[in-house]
Amino acid sequence: MKIGQNPELPLKVPTPAAPRTGTAAASSSAPPPAAAAPAATQGTPVTVSNLARTLGQAALGNSSASFDTAKVAAVRTAIENGTYKVDAEAIADRLLSNAQQVLRKAQG
Repeated sequence: MKIGQNPELPLKVPTPAAPRTGTAAASSSAPPPAAAAPAATQGTPVTVSNLARTLGQAALGNSSASFDTAKVAAVRTAIENGTYKVDAEAIADRLLSNAQQVLRKAQG
């Protein structure tokens, strides 16, 4: 994950209809949802980043990302057994590299 990413895609989200309250008789006298104004004329503009779209696709099972299931299983087993070794030096190097990238972006 990179810090400071800008969202890229503006979208409109329909405003929810007024909440239904009261008894079943009152809700049956309310106009059907089709009688409401079209959703295209209502809404609040929002912005969806590439990361959010990717996560949404992954949640739907449409992800193009691939991973090594055998490696995931091996890491999971090592964690469960208490034998997983964390490479603190590699983590520190990547954290510093990421911080440098963020600073370079902020400077110019």
